Amino acid sequence: MRHAAFVMFALSVGACAARDPYVTSANTTPSGNWKIERQTDRITGTPLDSAQLVTDTSSNSADPKVRPAMLQLTCFDTHPVVRLSFGFKVGTGPNMIVGYRFDERPGHDNVPMRIIGEHRIVVIEDRAEVARFVGELSQSAILVIRIRSLNAGRTTAEFRLDGAAAAIEAALAGCPVTAQPPSRSRANS
Repeated sequence: MRHAAFVMFALSVGACAARDPYVTSANTTPSGNWKIERQTDRITGTPLDSAQLVTDTSSNSADPKVRPAMLQLTCFDTHPVVRLSFGFKVGTGPNMIVGYRFDERPGHDNVPMRIIGEHRIVVIEDRAEVARFVGELSQSAILVIRIRSLNAGRTTAEFRLDGAAAAIEAALAGCPVTAQPPSRSRANS
């Protein structure tokens, strides 16, 4: 059933893309489990590259169904961004804590982030946090995300990272990730 809903969603998105030949996934190439998109912005002429990874291993304590989740790396206005999308509400900014762990390395909790998109999308855009995330991503096989929320329960997702090095290189070529100490404040909205 969850696969049928995801297929219907993908078909509806694909139908929209068919009407506008410039918003398309025709320039998508695989890298392991990742899909790398390469497009050029028709306004600025700059690349709009990104890399996406989808998992079926995502759940929420307030929702009995297992649903897909997506991890995306991209540049947004020349800034590197990690974007996590879920098929259910995961919380509201000040009432949630996001943590992640790569393989058996120590995890990172209470990372700087913000929540958008009807409380279903988590964005990590703090440059130091993105640098730490991408640095560990490039050397790992598995990523586990955990979100604790006072109003939406607990969410987890597990991503298999095969092909991550090429995905990182392609998605973040236009906005290099620089390592800085992680910020301590959370910028939630």
